[in-house]
Amino acid sequence: MSKLMTRLRRALVLLLALAIVLCPAQLAPRFGDGLEPIRKRDFLQVATRSGPITFYAGGHGPTGFEYELMRRFARSLGVSLSVDTEESIGGVIDHVRRGDADMGAAALALDLDRKGIRYSQPILTLQPLVVYRRGLPPVRTLDDLVGLRIGVIADSGNAEALRTQQRNLPGLGWKEAEGLAIADLMEMVERDDLDAAVVYTQQFRLNRLFFPNVERGFPLGKPMSLAWAFAANQPIDLLSAANDFLEEQRRNGELDELVGRYFGHDDYLEYVGARLFIHHVGTRLPRFVPYFKEAARETGFDWHLLAALGFQESHWEADAESPTGVRGLMMLTHPTADEVGIDNRLDPRQSIDGGARYLLQVKQRLADDIPEPDRTWMALAAYNVGLGHLFDAQEIVRLRGGDPKRWADVREALPLLQEREWYSRVRHGYARGGEPVIYVRNVRRYYEILKYVNRSQQQFNQLGERALDEESTAPFEIVAPLL
Repeated sequence: MSKLMTRLRRALVLLLALAIVLCPAQLAPRFGDGLEPIRKRDFLQVATRSGPITFYAGGHGPTGFEYELMRRFARSLGVSLSVDTEESIGGVIDHVRRGDADMGAAALALDLDRKGIRYSQPILTLQPLVVYRRGLPPVRTLDDLVGLRIGVIADSGNAEALRTQQRNLPGLGWKEAEGLAIADLMEMVERDDLDAAVVYTQQFRLNRLFFPNVERGFPLGKPMSLAWAFAANQPIDLLSAANDFLEEQRRNGELDELVGRYFGHDDYLEYVGARLFIHHVGTRLPRFVPYFKEAARETGFDWHLLAALGFQESHWEADAESPTGVRGLMMLTHPTADEVGIDNRLDPRQSIDGGARYLLQVKQRLADDIPEPDRTWMALAAYNVGLGHLFDAQEIVRLRGGDPKRWADVREALPLLQEREWYSRVRHGYARGGEPVIYVRNVRRYYEILKYVNRSQQQFNQLGERALDEESTAPFEIVAPLL
């Protein structure tokens, strides 16, 4: 019995020793050493560039496809997000290599030849696309590029696509620069400083409404993969965590939803005349800007939002009139004009003032616990379809188990007001509920365009003051033909 007890004690000691040796490794979190400094400082440091795919200041704070995705990633790690914007793609990569940033996210094409960098799994397919200035002979093939003034952003996948094609067409040459944004490049094509440029298809789709004289050419070479960059000399834990996060986003459908939100709905504005809108920004709008700003000061709205609403209503025509009797720039009904104290609906100053105050009244009648920006989008919908029908849509959301404070849920419910199964169950009955959905979507897009144009005007004016030829002081380096 004593021998048995001795053996048991020895076995127990051995098991305890093994536990001491093995448990730290087995019980440690899957991502340990590489993530510990990030969790300790409580933020993820990301190097990026400003742009529509990556990161920019939107109407309600920072936004962008990659920004939203990396913010979700930081949240999955239990830390906040810190973003540093760099002038160039090379600057982003250098910061990652040196360890100044934990990762890089800047519309980076996966490039296995780039030294000192590891990449995440592919996030999005990027297709290089040739764009050219309207009025030139159509640019449809590689041969059509020879002799044109072509611009591209240095260190990008688009620059690499040109180098690949130059092997097949030695007469191909171009200019490339580090510090330019995609909007800068397209503006140069728009203003005849360049004949053509190479951008990603997604970049063109997000920017084309700002540049109506830039035409789609043809896809250049094979598609590439957008990926995040990590330093090769750092522990692999963060890269592994990013890949697991991206895989989960793909599996649960959230990545597809994000892609659709940013890149999947660029055609609907063509229906309402996107190019006409851009034209009227420069011709009709300036006359009314002081009135929109005055109304904005009185009501607290952004004047760009009020201007976007005015365009949706009347295309900024002071004497507009519909068959139903609504009139003026903000298309007010007689009862609405009386309610807000407007006696001349065709006076643009009165119309803008009345429309802004009516929108404010509608917004103030919404539940206090609806957050922004959902509250503003619902107010716009009610401006179009009526507050009663908006309340009905919120009731349908409740009946379906959704959240009536979220615009995404209300937006899904509004079209149901056209179906008897649903409108028979709410107070105000039938409504053409699909219309306010399109209405708000249009106003939001116009709003973003106006903000973008206003923010970029000074920069664009500076760009227009210089001619980008070989003798200019522009930041381009010439990549000469091989012949």
